[in-house]
Amino acid sequence: MRRETSFTTPRLPLMAPGLQPAAQHAEVFAPYDRSLIATVEQADRAGVDQALETAYGLFRNRDAWLSPARRIEILERTGAIMQGCRNQLALLAAREGGKPLIDSQVEVDRAIDGVKLCVEHLRTQAGREIPMNLNTASTGRVAFTQYEPIGVVVAFSAFNHPLNLIVHQVGPAVAAGCPVIVKPAEATPLSCMRFVEILREAGLPEEWCQALLTTDRDVAGTLMSDPRVGFFSFIGSARVGWMLRSKLAPGTRCALEHGGAAPVLIAADADLNEAVPRLAKGGFYHAGQVCVSVQRAFAHQSIARNLAQRLAERAKSLTVGDPTKADTEVGPLIRPAEVKRVDEWVKEAVNGGAQLLCGGETLSASCYSPTVLFDPPGGARVSTEEIFGPVVCVYPFDAIEEAIARANALPFAFQAAVFTRDLDTALRASERLDASAVMVNDHTAFRVDWMPFAGLRQSGLGVGGIPYTIRDMQIEKMTVIRSREL
Repeated sequence: MRRETSFTTPRLPLMAPGLQPAAQHAEVFAPYDRSLIATVEQADRAGVDQALETAYGLFRNRDAWLSPARRIEILERTGAIMQGCRNQLALLAAREGGKPLIDSQVEVDRAIDGVKLCVEHLRTQAGREIPMNLNTASTGRVAFTQYEPIGVVVAFSAFNHPLNLIVHQVGPAVAAGCPVIVKPAEATPLSCMRFVEILREAGLPEEWCQALLTTDRDVAGTLMSDPRVGFFSFIGSARVGWMLRSKLAPGTRCALEHGGAAPVLIAADADLNEAVPRLAKGGFYHAGQVCVSVQRAFAHQSIARNLAQRLAERAKSLTVGDPTKADTEVGPLIRPAEVKRVDEWVKEAVNGGAQLLCGGETLSASCYSPTVLFDPPGGARVSTEEIFGPVVCVYPFDAIEEAIARANALPFAFQAAVFTRDLDTALRASERLDASAVMVNDHTAFRVDWMPFAGLRQSGLGVGGIPYTIRDMQIEKMTVIRSREL
């Protein structure tokens, strides 16, 4: 049941200069107990148009562009301010997003490091020389490239990493020199707004980064489909992402980050003492609400039952509850409707023949028990779609080729993993798995923020990771100089 806090709920304004808010506003609830955290003003079509006009006007006025030195100064101050309020940022992220505090603290540390990565990239990025004087046509010329901002960036973000995802979208835009308008997930806008506030505290003029929620999806559509947008960054579901891409104006570039149903291969020779805790972390971290969570574990027939039972024992030991408490290991799902959906999928799998080794029950309106299923039917939704909940499926296999074929059978391809002590097996799996990255003896959700992070097929478009996103938000402009002295 939804309950309101006993203190006055803060009302957050639109973070866009000069915008008048719409009549309605959004309410932000803590996913764990559905307490009202804040209300946030929203922008209507007129507000969106004004935000775009502000951003586009900045981009068209080259004299107003921020120099690399100024951007570095702002980003360095941003990181320092974030470090000074690390605990508050972690608590805010845990409260609004439901990720346990111990993991939200890691998220904040990653976000701070992401800001530093933006600075490092600016310090080391350089254009290149294009060879000339190679034939008659190129004689007497020198050519080189430099990087410029691509234009106005519009970013739509997801709820599951309410601070770090924003850093991955907004930080590179600031580093690249692009005016940016960010629309956080309606369920988790507070960390985004605090980050934008910190950028402004660090010296970023407010027009360069605007944050807002829109009154509805149609208004959001007008924001991202406007021809004044140079680059669109989207993190969310495949259904929404591909639909929005189809509405982009001609010339607008984009990057889409969706989800998957991450496969793991566990060979007969795998060290289960190493594998089980990593599979548990990769599967139940943030209650499985991660785009590369461990979901489908294909284990050799000789160890599959033992692996599944040990994983179930590990799952049973996890502390589920209030994400703001230090000892909580698994928090709530983002909405009660998601708890019901996950439970429906699990029951469908069990009714179809899967063995329920642990979990399979709702603990409250917001929390679902960490669940391990053994050998669910191939056609069940837990086997064919992204669960985005605390459920790991273990499937026995006889030959590695069979496991690889089953792992590759879905229209998603993101990160995958293999556990083995044999180098040839690891390399064979890495070469044959449909994935942009294959982890050896680690879970599928491993990531550091300077590495490429890319969904393939229906899982996304383009490459994430701080350096790659900065590059996406820039153009490489070539200058060719003709001179008699060359």
